[in-house]
Amino acid sequence: MHYYHRFVVNAPLEAVREFHSRSASMGAITPPPIIVQVHEAPAVLSEGSAMRFTLWMGPLPLRWHARMSDVGQGGFVDTMERGPFKIWRHEHRFVAIDAQRTEVLDSLHIEPSANWFWWTVGKSMILGLPLLFGWRALRTRQILERAAAGQPAPVTK
Repeated sequence: MHYYHRFVVNAPLEAVREFHSRSASMGAITPPPIIVQVHEAPAVLSEGSAMRFTLWMGPLPLRWHARMSDVGQGGFVDTMERGPFKIWRHEHRFVAIDAQRTEVLDSLHIEPSANWFWWTVGKSMILGLPLLFGWRALRTRQILERAAAGQPAPVTK
């Protein structure tokens, strides 16, 4: 299964890239009621770096181990090495529209697990992708556009 999402943020390419390269940004753009618990991650993601985290979907822990690749000015790829899916490959791309606007493109290749329980969890997560990425776009815009205006980021969670 493939899922695509795109949006424009009023922020320069470098600001968008820098924001998404920080592992702490993941929690800032994850919608409630999901809670992100990062167990291991560098402050700034780089080629080959790993992230271990748990997504708490209510009482259900989704443990995840991802590896970063193709890290550069135009984005990066995170690939699940261990977790609730058979395949999860998320490509993050950033394209400058002009000096002050950037298009963010997310492309996911996903295959649910063959295990009946994780298949059910995975399918429910897939159905929620439009809400997840809509929230991520909203939060990314709020954080980066307020930073560009010299205002503090909105508080969440």
